[in-house]
Amino acid sequence: MIFRIDRRTGTAVYVQLVQQVRQAVRMGRLAPGDQLPTAREVAEYAGINPNTVLRAYRELEVAGLVEPRQGSGTFVREHLTPLPDNVGELRHELAAWATRATAAGLDVSDMQALLAEVAAVTTPTPEGLRHDN
Repeated sequence: MIFRIDRRTGTAVYVQLVQQVRQAVRMGRLAPGDQLPTAREVAEYAGINPNTVLRAYRELEVAGLVEPRQGSGTFVREHLTPLPDNVGELRHELAAWATRATAAGLDVSDMQALLAEVAAVTTPTPEGLRHDN
């Protein structure tokens, strides 16, 4: 896994690391049992303090996504909720939406903000989705 740090966002570096691991797990790029790079490897590659990486890994551990193994490293936990069967279809629909959003002039941060806003007011119900506007 390669971490990308964007110092312009105003988001703490350790939070960016946590978000990237969460996303990689959710999207299946990291599977249960996969080993994360060592704190030293991430720190050297990204040009950050190893303690920042360790802080992110501790937060991921508290969240139940990873587990440290003495002398072996940090691994994605074995018992995670699996992705839905239609994740490929959802990814395809999202890619089409992102293409339209880019053509409309939105950049990645605009799209992320819009997605977060919509997700915050969209609640799953037994009948489908409810939109709270």
